[in-house]
Amino acid sequence: MQSVLSKLKCWTKKAWKFLDHQNIIRPLFILLILICIISPLIYVIESSNNNIEINTIKDFAASSNITKIQDGIWWTIVTLTTVGYGDFYPKTFFGRLIALFVMTVGIVALAALNASLASILVQKKNKEDLGMCSYNLEKHIIICEWNYRSKQIIQELRKHSKTKKVPIVLIADIERKPIDDDNLFFINGAVNDETLLKASLGKAKTVIILGDDKLDYTSRDAKVILSTLTVESINKNAYTIVEILNEAYTATCQRACADEIIVSSNLNCNLIVSAAINHGISKVVSDILNYGDGSQLYKIPVPEDEIGLRFINMFVRMKQNNQCIVIAIQQGKEGEVISNPSSDYKLAANDYLIVIANHNQPYFSSLRT
Repeated sequence: MQSVLSKLKCWTKKAWKFLDHQNIIRPLFILLILICIISPLIYVIESSNNNIEINTIKDFAASSNITKIQDGIWWTIVTLTTVGYGDFYPKTFFGRLIALFVMTVGIVALAALNASLASILVQKKNKEDLGMCSYNLEKHIIICEWNYRSKQIIQELRKHSKTKKVPIVLIADIERKPIDDDNLFFINGAVNDETLLKASLGKAKTVIILGDDKLDYTSRDAKVILSTLTVESINKNAYTIVEILNEAYTATCQRACADEIIVSSNLNCNLIVSAAINHGISKVVSDILNYGDGSQLYKIPVPEDEIGLRFINMFVRMKQNNQCIVIAIQQGKEGEVISNPSSDYKLAANDYLIVIANHNQPYFSSLRT
């Protein structure tokens, strides 16, 4: 009980400090004082007018309808907020003078209150756009560095149903939030302990570390490795995907505990060479990797009725039943990947299938919802 009271006291102090800093206390205090003073005053003035004996219709019209203290409170609040329902209103001369005063002061106090509230909302929006806020998120994605690849990654993530509304935190040394996305949160600055903690790295599911295009190749990869070490030192459970240019740094990234390493220069060069030797291959790869229409890559658990079967038997059944092509097997959800397994490979219960399939097929369209 004592801990609850201490937390409540601490919260009250913080709330009071915030309201005072935002100039909200004064107009609220004025409105509260007016309600406390005007409500009983209008009740006394108007109810005294009801003591006259009602003999005629004229006497009835002159009698006030503010007959209880709660009527006075309700009338004061309605008048201060300029709502004006008209269910209660003063009929005496002094009551109407008080009404003029309440309306004038109410308009000024409410204008000041509304201006303060609007200022808070504008400041909050500006801080978010300028990357000055901290976020308390869970199972989100963190993207380090901003470049044309970052934009494409976010766009592709938003095309997939599993990541369409997943919170993404972008950490980059740029002036403003670059994309209008309600689930994209921006933190301005370099990738370090401070910005990563602001991004709730401790609760993040995936961290994507991209190269800084403003640096030369060596410095760029060195920065990626340093960022990887920083991320892993804070949260080893986050799945870390890093992008490097020089394949020679692959072993260093592995020692930094990166979960997945992408050598972008090798990928581009290999794709160009393949397209030069076998025309049209780049179109196939682009179709598979794009989360729009057409065929796409999926990772699915081995169906129960396929466990223990040879790879070749499962391959044929998956093509016949689901119109998909199995190209690899992953031993465990994040284990070793075996591309183009042998025909005699026996499927285990914890294996995953990496397949090429059209999302219009019923089985795979259900995975997107």
